[in-house]
Amino acid sequence: MSWIISLTDDLATCHALRRTVFIEEQNVSVADEVDGRDGEALHLMARVDGKAFGCARILLVDDVAKIGRVCVLQQMRGKGLGAAIILACLDVLRMQPGITRAKLGAQTHALAFYEKLGFSAYGPVYDDAGIPHQDMECAL
Repeated sequence: MSWIISLTDDLATCHALRRTVFIEEQNVSVADEVDGRDGEALHLMARVDGKAFGCARILLVDDVAKIGRVCVLQQMRGKGLGAAIILACLDVLRMQPGITRAKLGAQTHALAFYEKLGFSAYGPVYDDAGIPHQDMECAL
């Protein structure tokens, strides 16, 4: 199985993926998921045989990039697509002038997943949309 992960302007498909994963599966409220910041972000989409199965968004603030809204549809989980999306985000960020660090808020059950990709946890565990999270960062 092969996939293509690339920057995208197809926000409608990103929103549909995020709705499925965050709102329908994880019971995140629409108000928490739709924060009005998509227009200022970079978006990556993962496609398998032309069909979208995952996405992520990146917000650039000063020298830091915040990776967020990372999701993979259930039928593609456990196949390495989520890791490939994160690695693609890091590749895109390494080409952004002045960006020196990537950070993200990881659901606590996914901390080990992100650690394998080079991220380190810091700070306290906190609630985000009813789900425990911890901040993580990675030097670029």
